[in-house]
Amino acid sequence: MQGSRKLVLAHFGAAFAMLAFAIPLGAWQMLVRSPLHRWVDPERYYIAVTAHGSTLAYIFPTLVAMGFGYAVCAVALGRPMRGMAMAWLSLWLVLGGAAMALLTVAGGKATVLYTFYPPLLASAWYYLGILCAVAGSWIWVWLMVWHFRQWKRDHPGLPVPLAMFATTAAALLWAWTSLGVGSEIVFLILPNAFGWTSSIDPGLARVLFSWTLHAIVYFWLMPAYIAFYVLLPQAAGGRLYSDRMGRIAFLQLLVFSMPIGLHHLFTDPQVGAGFKFLHAVFTGMVAVPTLLTIFTICASLEIAGRLRGGRGLFGWVAALPWQQPMVLASGLSLLMLGLGGAGGLINMSYAMNATVHNTQFVTAHFHLIFGGAVVIMYFAIAYELWPRLTGRALPSALMRLQLWSWFAGMLIVTLPWHVVGLMGQPRRMSYYDYTDPALAPQAIWVALSAVGGFVLVLSTLLLVGMLLASFRRGISVQPPLRFSLAIEPPRSLPASLNGFGVWVVLVAALTVTNYGFPIAQALAARGSAVAAFPTGG
Repeated sequence: MQGSRKLVLAHFGAAFAMLAFAIPLGAWQMLVRSPLHRWVDPERYYIAVTAHGSTLAYIFPTLVAMGFGYAVCAVALGRPMRGMAMAWLSLWLVLGGAAMALLTVAGGKATVLYTFYPPLLASAWYYLGILCAVAGSWIWVWLMVWHFRQWKRDHPGLPVPLAMFATTAAALLWAWTSLGVGSEIVFLILPNAFGWTSSIDPGLARVLFSWTLHAIVYFWLMPAYIAFYVLLPQAAGGRLYSDRMGRIAFLQLLVFSMPIGLHHLFTDPQVGAGFKFLHAVFTGMVAVPTLLTIFTICASLEIAGRLRGGRGLFGWVAALPWQQPMVLASGLSLLMLGLGGAGGLINMSYAMNATVHNTQFVTAHFHLIFGGAVVIMYFAIAYELWPRLTGRALPSALMRLQLWSWFAGMLIVTLPWHVVGLMGQPRRMSYYDYTDPALAPQAIWVALSAVGGFVLVLSTLLLVGMLLASFRRGISVQPPLRFSLAIEPPRSLPASLNGFGVWVVLVAALTVTNYGFPIAQALAARGSAVAAFPTGG
């Protein structure tokens, strides 16, 4: 990867170290609130929840997106990366911020979950750590945009390679959505944590965090979608059905991901019903780029299957090389995306959301989407990159076993959560009394989900063990990383499909339209601020 191997390897190594830290915490949480274990001190439980959520929401996916972005930048543009010192600084800022935040959590000074939940107040060091990690990632954003612009300047009139176009879209999305949580920390939380203000407005804080709360999911999703478009067709032995369709899908993700966060505040009184409905409508629009992606990827896989001799209506499915980790992971990912997306239709509905609001159904939905459909593709990306980064092959059979175990574990975890959510079990609780007749029917489902948590632990150990054991294998020549070609590679494109100028303006306009009045109303409100409630000792 033309001088950036160590950089990419460091990002993926750090990302999976973070995963190995966070997954056992999640399994422990499921165990201690199940009928399989006695109750524990709630403070210990919320320490684990905060560390688990902060690691997997802010650090792990950011490291994967950054590492994959650097690999794309070097390979897709066909020339060495510039700004390597800045890239390493970015990584150290992210890791330093993560260490600062997690050490504060471990010390019992931050039990506010990754969503903060003002007026709960943690130590200022926790928020500073998160802010440092986010600021570090902004350097990556700048590097991706700079390389994108430099390549366009040096190749006037030529289409930017799809992989780099999509990566830049992901960077722009993260830059814009992270402003919400950054503003909440800088203007509301830190002044209170340092004692400069005597109160905090929970309503305004939640509106600002909603700016980030759902769009961040699409930032998590972007590397998986990029892999669908630029790695999967080639791994399957075919070609991408449509380059233009991919560009349209990524642009729609960029535009539609931002003005939708208020659908998380359907029961919050500080936001008017009209804006909640407006965000519900825009949330529905996010399904469009996903449906475009599913169509394009299925068409690409059919091309590959038919080239491999598949006949009949569905014979191409059986003809696909399912022994290839990228193909297998993509198939499993699409299955989980379908299941999780169906639950998302309920969460986004202004009417139906009230049935499942703040229940385990919500937890099941985002774990199935992120922990399932997205993270399994992170594994597939790593399996494509790791041998090329280290020069050491990974055992194909163990890679497939790890993917299947992750898929099984995630279903065992999340499907029971959907059930108990529909039975009314609230989320964010440290324990439940299953001797209560009202809760007793939920016990078997909760116990089953706890078993699934430890299946995920075993799958994580298998992943990390494979990656570490690869260094004991002999070095061998690995084929260079190449991205899938489209059936008809574009020779020229309209400016709107080869740049982001008009789309960034549209994102800004939609954000002002959908968030401007709720934020202004919250700022103008009197008597809505309350005294903070410090957590920890």
